[in-house]
Amino acid sequence: MLNNIALALHGGAGTITRALMDAEKETRYKAALQAALDAGYAILEHGGTALDAVEATVNVLEDSPLFNAGRGSVFTNAGTHEMDASIMDGNTREAGAVAAITGVKNPISLARMIMEKSGHVMLAGQGAADFAKEQGIDFLPADYFYDDFRHRQWQEAQASGAMQLDHTPLNEKKFGTVGAVALDAHGNLAAATSTGGMTNKKYGRIGDSPLIGAGTYANNRTCAVSCTGSGEYFIRSVVAYDVSCLMEMKGLSVEEASHEVVQKRLPELGGDGGLIALDAAGNICLSFNTEGMYRAAKSSLGVDLVEIYK
Repeated sequence: MLNNIALALHGGAGTITRALMDAEKETRYKAALQAALDAGYAILEHGGTALDAVEATVNVLEDSPLFNAGRGSVFTNAGTHEMDASIMDGNTREAGAVAAITGVKNPISLARMIMEKSGHVMLAGQGAADFAKEQGIDFLPADYFYDDFRHRQWQEAQASGAMQLDHTPLNEKKFGTVGAVALDAHGNLAAATSTGGMTNKKYGRIGDSPLIGAGTYANNRTCAVSCTGSGEYFIRSVVAYDVSCLMEMKGLSVEEASHEVVQKRLPELGGDGGLIALDAAGNICLSFNTEGMYRAAKSSLGVDLVEIYK
C-alpha cells in the first residue's frame, strides 16, 4: 500500500510588509512559490523520493532572484555572496551541508553531493569549493548573483554599519531563506534548507541553515523540518531537532511541537522566524511568529495552498 504524499516549502519568514507589497509583486512571489511546489510535487506523484523532491523544490527557489538563496543571495560586507545549505534523509538520517560557498548555482545540490560522496556531513569555504570542482559542479560568475535590489539593500546596510537579517526591517523590506520538507509514497521524509545568510555579514558568519538539528532535520520516526529566521536564536535553541524531540519524547503532534518551539521557546530568547514541518502521516505545519512567511504546501490529504501573510 502506498503512503500519503506531502510537500511543504518556504521562501523565508518575515516578508515584505503588506504596505510595501503591491499586486504585481505578490503575483510574482506566489508564482515562484507555485512553480517550486509543482516541481517537487510532480516527483512525489510519480513515485519519486522525498530527497529528490526537496532538492528539486529548493533548486527552483535558488534559481529565482526573489529569494535569499542561490541567485538571489544577499551581499556580504565584502560585496560577495557566501551561501549555506543542508539536506537530510529521514530514512537513513544521513545528511549533507555546505557553508560559506561562493559561485555555486545550486548550493542544495552540492549539500546532497557532500552527503552522498564526501564521507562527511559538512564542508565549508575553499575546501567545499575544491570538492565541488572535483565533482564537476559548474561555478558561475559573480554577475549571475548580482541583483539591483540586493545591491541597494547592501549599500544601505553598509551606510548604517549594520549587519542585518534578510527579513529584519531596513526600510521594512523583508525577504528570506528557502527550504522544503517532503513525504514520499514509500513513507520516507526529507528536509532541505538553503540561504544567502545576512546582508553585510562579516567574518564568515554562518547561521542555522546548514546546521543539522538547528535549521534542518528529518527523521522518519517523527518529522522533517526546515527553518527560517534569526539564525543565531535557531542555533541556540536547536530548533529543528527540538520539534522532533518533543514529538519523540513527549508524544506531541507535529503541530503542537512546532507551536511550542516557534510561539513559546524562540520568543523567550528574542528569536523571530518560522518553520515548516511534516510528519510521517503527511500532516503539515507551517508555523511563524513574524508578520508573514512565504509558504506553500500540497498533499494527498487535500492540502493545497500558496500564502504569504497570516
